[in-house]
Amino acid sequence: QAQLVESGGGLVQAGGSLRLSCAASGRTLSSYAMGWFRQAPGKEREFVAAISWSGGRTRYVDSVKGRFTTSRDNAKNTVYLQMNSLKPEDTAVYYCAASLSRFGSGEIGEYDDWGQGTQVTVSS
Repeated sequence: QAQLVESGGGLVQAGGSLRLSCAASGRTLSSYAMGWFRQAPGKEREFVAAISWSGGRTRYVDSVKGRFTTSRDNAKNTVYLQMNSLKPEDTAVYYCAASLSRFGSGEIGEYDDWGQGTQVTVSS
């Protein structure tokens, strides 16, 4: 089981940027596809982005395409989510998650290990 720890969240004005990191211990992340999800108050947890185990394939929810980029550094056992042009509707707790699939999907049930989450707040 991989232990995942997110960092990099915070308060930012609309139009600003943040980079989230997800560091793993206990397992090498190169064995996992990785996903990013978010949950806003009173809403369901939703898919944001995923990256394949090699980093060669990524996918995004339509609402973040062109603004968010996920990447990974398997040598550092870390996955990143670069978030640009942030909007107030991006405010949520962001989670990273690990899946034993090769490519990663938007399905929450595919992911076995989850981090504790990091708060992102975007002010208007």
